[in-house]
Amino acid sequence: MAERTQAPERDTEAAITRAGRFADRDAWDAEGWCHMEHALELVGTRSAMILMREIYYGGRRFDELARRTGLTEAVTSQRLKRLVDAGLLRLHPYREPGQRTRNEYVLTDLGRALFPVFVALLEWGVRLGAKGGVELIHADCGSPLSAVVECAKGHEVSLPDAVARIVSDGELESAP
Repeated sequence: MAERTQAPERDTEAAITRAGRFADRDAWDAEGWCHMEHALELVGTRSAMILMREIYYGGRRFDELARRTGLTEAVTSQRLKRLVDAGLLRLHPYREPGQRTRNEYVLTDLGRALFPVFVALLEWGVRLGAKGGVELIHADCGSPLSAVVECAKGHEVSLPDAVARIVSDGELESAP
């Protein structure tokens, strides 16, 4: 009789459960259609995220953003153009007296929607042992912010409680 192994503990073997056609890892190829991959193509560089950090902290003007991030003007220009083209930022004209009209960078709804990812990265950075830095707190009560994964009904969801399924042409496969 074969020896029966004990089921792994949820904490040590945490993984998302795959359902439907997604369950067979060799039956699909994630390259090119994964939403995370698409998002990382846009904001997956250090330069894009530190520009977004400075925008979240109130930076709006090109010179300030380049100076505060330590990026070259060429990289700053390239990343900001991409963030504008993707709809995370929009250009807002301004003019200092005696100067030509220039543009400031202003968050859009899509740019604000990235904020929980920013909070999660800050939170994760603390777990990596970073000392000092910035702490984000709630203006009303003063408590630290945290990123939480929850379902549409408001339940907190941990990694082993998540189920992944393939979406094709807007149709979802049923969960297990």
